[in-house]
Amino acid sequence: MSIEESEFDYIIVGGGTAGLVLAARLSEDAENPKSVLVVEAGANRRGDAKIETPGLMGTLYEDPSYDWAFMTEPQAALDGRQIACPRGKVLGGSSAINFAAIFYPSKADFQSWAALGNNGWDAEGIAPYLRKFHTFTPASEATKKQLLLDDYMDEKAQGTSGPLQVTIPDGYSPFNEAWVKAFDELGFHLPGDPINGEKLGAFSVPVSIHPTKKTREYSAPSYYTDSVSSRANLKLVTETTVEKIELVPNSEGSVTATGVQVRAKDGQRKTFQVKTGGEVILSSGAIASPQLLELSGVGNPEILNNHGIPVVVDLPGVGQNLQDHVLSSISYEIADDQMSGDSLRDPSLLQAVLQMYQESRSGPLAGSLLSAAYLPPVDKNGVVPSSKVSELLSTHLDKSDYPIFPGKDKQYSLMRERIANPKESSVEYLYLPLQLNNRSGATTMQQLLSPISPGNYITICALLNHPLSRGSVHITSTDPAAAPRIDPRYLSHPLDMELLARQTQFIERIARTGPLSAVLKDGGRRLPPNAADVLDDLDKAKELVKERAWTCFHPSGTCAMMPKSLGGVVDSRLKVHGTKGLRVVDASIFPLETLGNIQATVYAVAERAADLVKEDATTQ
Repeated sequence: MSIEESEFDYIIVGGGTAGLVLAARLSEDAENPKSVLVVEAGANRRGDAKIETPGLMGTLYEDPSYDWAFMTEPQAALDGRQIACPRGKVLGGSSAINFAAIFYPSKADFQSWAALGNNGWDAEGIAPYLRKFHTFTPASEATKKQLLLDDYMDEKAQGTSGPLQVTIPDGYSPFNEAWVKAFDELGFHLPGDPINGEKLGAFSVPVSIHPTKKTREYSAPSYYTDSVSSRANLKLVTETTVEKIELVPNSEGSVTATGVQVRAKDGQRKTFQVKTGGEVILSSGAIASPQLLELSGVGNPEILNNHGIPVVVDLPGVGQNLQDHVLSSISYEIADDQMSGDSLRDPSLLQAVLQMYQESRSGPLAGSLLSAAYLPPVDKNGVVPSSKVSELLSTHLDKSDYPIFPGKDKQYSLMRERIANPKESSVEYLYLPLQLNNRSGATTMQQLLSPISPGNYITICALLNHPLSRGSVHITSTDPAAAPRIDPRYLSHPLDMELLARQTQFIERIARTGPLSAVLKDGGRRLPPNAADVLDDLDKAKELVKERAWTCFHPSGTCAMMPKSLGGVVDSRLKVHGTKGLRVVDASIFPLETLGNIQATVYAVAERAADLVKEDATTQ
């Protein structure tokens, strides 16, 4: 640990997706520089080919050099299965190991955030930040034509000067093309760019891949550039774990964050302190942020007392309200003249495509070519009639005896409106170019992605956009190195199962369209083998969901931005209730999960948070 300074204006705990946004923005004022320290538990692996090569992301999972490799508790609604929970263990956090997808949320997501007591977090307030974080490079004319992008994409609405490079690259397969045509046949190739927050229908997903270098774009090379890292007022320590936030009583009857206690890789301990009026900003993610708050004495007294941790701030919402996008899937064997990611199990072919990427930055490893669709509630017959949606809501939401939690009535009232609105997306469909394989008991990421069935497959996923199930993340020990207890309680709310089972039935409708049938193998296999039965049997669809349910790696909500009375942990300026000089900025502050993959939302939240911190500094 080579930093001589021990006192800073801002100490950012976690150099991940959000943390590096804050580091770049809070250190950028050359005329009135603020000293900023970033403490990251992982290593600085900028330039690492395994991270930068988009198609090698599957090799990062469960590798302790890149992934914390958490695992959930056994999930009761999934017959006791345990689900992998990968989290990035490098500078750049999970943006270094994700699928590079840039999905945009709905305007209604942020209207719901505002309705939970968060002024300034409505759709109008967040919209500029969804553009501020990125620079968009349009697709080539050939790709625009192939994917019908001009039918819905609004290039003028994209970001033009942000640090993160985003594009829709070349190289899409016949499956991506068939996807667009399949939803057209189903009546869902509709206008509306997702970035504008009002989208139903199919679309091709922008990705955080550099348009010319064809390398992964993530927060480390994008926000922590050579010019940023050379700033005299910005310091970074890596492979260093924050063990505790120092909190001392103040004259206002609360506590003030004065610094952090850290431990380096070699075991050396040190204390970094914040200057008077400075802040500790916790950006460790939805798993680690609540863990560190509890280790520091902020949380539910019952949990803290069980571990012998003195209660500094009584805040029961810490670690509660965990939400995650749960999905189900069916894998389909493809026609003999087509290729999928399963083809790369052939060592000679894998070597060939790796060489292709190294020599020309082209081929299957050069992109993360995803296709998606946002749809209202659907089932085997298409869009579920409003009368049936109302019936499901009445039976499984309004009359549910689901465990009571603070703010439940307010949260569920807002979510009821979302699910009942036929203009809002209830489900995200996602095309993946490989087979997925689940197991009973525990399934690791490597097991999920490893092809075990002969033949080549693609997978269609149905992702529940607005889960009603609520879980938790809590410490298991006073040892900061001990993994917390992660219990998402997937599909524990009965309406989640009812909706996802119906949405799984619709997967079969998608696969049976003319365009997709043409690239799937005639009479080909499905995974699981009985998947075709779900179309006409809802009970079998529910069984398939239990067997195939998985996560899309979007844990959020565990330090929710809500009033304390509703179970919140931070206020609308992201300050931890009952404290001074302590904020949380990461996905844990989401009061309600937004639709779609959350990377873009995390970047936007961090950009807005940086402005809030700067504003508050000028008023002190």
